[in-house]
Amino acid sequence: MPGDQNYINHVALVLDASSSMSHLSRKVVEVADQQIAYLARRSKELDQETRVTVYVFADKAECVIYDKDVLRMPSLKQLYKVGGMTALLAATLKSQQELAQTAQLYGDHSFLTFVLTDGQENASHRSPDTPAKNPRQLIQAVADMIATQDDNWTLAVLVPDQMGKHEAMQCGFPKDNIAIWDATSTQGLEEAGQVIQQATENFMVGRAQGIRGSRAVFSTGAETVNKDTIKAAGLTPVDPSQYQLIPVARAAAIRDWVIECGHTFRTGCAFYQLSKSEKIQARKQIAVLEKKTDRVYTGPEARALLGLPDMEVRVKPDHNDDFTIFVQSTSVNRKLVPHTRLLLML
Repeated sequence: MPGDQNYINHVALVLDASSSMSHLSRKVVEVADQQIAYLARRSKELDQETRVTVYVFADKAECVIYDKDVLRMPSLKQLYKVGGMTALLAATLKSQQELAQTAQLYGDHSFLTFVLTDGQENASHRSPDTPAKNPRQLIQAVADMIATQDDNWTLAVLVPDQMGKHEAMQCGFPKDNIAIWDATSTQGLEEAGQVIQQATENFMVGRAQGIRGSRAVFSTGAETVNKDTIKAAGLTPVDPSQYQLIPVARAAAIRDWVIECGHTFRTGCAFYQLSKSEKIQARKQIAVLEKKTDRVYTGPEARALLGLPDMEVRVKPDHNDDFTIFVQSTSVNRKLVPHTRLLLML
């Protein structure tokens, strides 16, 4: 098929420009410009074409940049002006409906949208961008739209608190495509920018593996792994004669337990089961175990599968019915957690 491997990303930022964002307005421009510079760099490095769309919204949503080559993007300085209420749902609907009209000929197209807001919806039912007459109709319209989007669409939102998260879930946003940010400070906005950047990195690395969209864009953990992502990442299981799974009966140092179980210990040969949220360095290997079959997948593709970039990042063991994460131990004294398992590479 012509242009089959031509990856084309359509990345949209939908930015709250209501009056309450005024204390952050300069920082919004700075963070958005940084995100665009980052996208430009990674697009070159990964040989993916990226096109950027920017909406700003207050009483109504306005598209200020549409599907523009990321390498030719201007600063948002002249385009982001605050003032008005928060037509959050109208902006979400408008952005997705208009982007859906983008041509998807020749190439593997994928759409990734980040909506950033510092408050609750309070103006969409009066917005000219939506025909919905009351809040309930609006919520239903957004939920219906999200439910019917194709698998190459990823829609994510950053909200200021648990109430915002609850509302986003009511609107049909997948729970792992919702992040909470601290809307009270420039530091909080800086951190939100890092979260968006991390999610974009996961997305673009996943694209190179053949993954077209994500319902867990803010997640790095077991919940991002399933049969489809394993297939898309091109992972093949490790030969069963090359490893052994050893139950951990009591708290013990990793080297002591390996020796006690009758095996030879070499640094780096043992992988512990991830049982709590922790930081994992770039050089650490990851293994993924399929619970039903005890098949093990490892190598750099396993890191990509979990959406882990080549830098230190915090990973959650998130409960996944089908898969368990194991992390390479480079220490001889790591304390093993009872009732977990140890993966030993022979």
